[in-house]
Amino acid sequence: MTKGSHPTGAPWRNFYGRIHGKTLRPTQKDHLEHDLDALSPGPVGWDVNPEREKLDLMGRFGDKPVWLEVGFGGGEHLVHMAKSYPEVAIIGAEPFINGVAMLLGKIRDAEVDNIAVHPGDVRDLFDVLPDGSVEKAFLNYPDPWPKARHHRRRFVTQEHLEPLFRVLSPGAEFRVATDIPDYVRQTLEEVPVAGFERVDHPDDQAWSDWPSTRYEQKALREGRRPHYLTFRRP
Repeated sequence: MTKGSHPTGAPWRNFYGRIHGKTLRPTQKDHLEHDLDALSPGPVGWDVNPEREKLDLMGRFGDKPVWLEVGFGGGEHLVHMAKSYPEVAIIGAEPFINGVAMLLGKIRDAEVDNIAVHPGDVRDLFDVLPDGSVEKAFLNYPDPWPKARHHRRRFVTQEHLEPLFRVLSPGAEFRVATDIPDYVRQTLEEVPVAGFERVDHPDDQAWSDWPSTRYEQKALREGRRPHYLTFRRP
């Protein structure tokens, strides 16, 4: 084990978000116990993939295009997109186990079979996704980390954007939805630095296939305006 690494060999990566919330209901515990393993995109964790071998996406999904949602919350958007685009495979990454449990219930109810779930830090997933393997990515209402000293914890920093750029295919779309004006500022500053191009799309106009989520409804109730930012990997 080298200095700065975990006993598994993983690098020490600061993680600031919540992993656990309220006590899970029995049905949610059942979903986690019986559904989660089968929904894995492949060996992501350092404990099961210490050599960081790339995922066999063709073996897992066939020839379906692969999309990625970073931090899917309760899974409303993820399930909506899976139902709307059955010809696509969508990987969702979310470390908050209560959100994962909520998603599993929605997957059962919707009877969709084109979702894979990584219940952990998306940076571990980036490690093992092949270069250019993802054709679309979503970041919806991410944790705003409003205090200035915490802005480096936001997803829209080079630590996250550079590996995202690497795993996206040329021409891939990257969508960001947020109701926080300063998050918009940082997104517009940082995302182009990572190599992305801004797509000409009115930032007050939702995408045609956008489902209004509970986070967005809360923002609207509290008087905050949603922003919808679109970028493309050249």
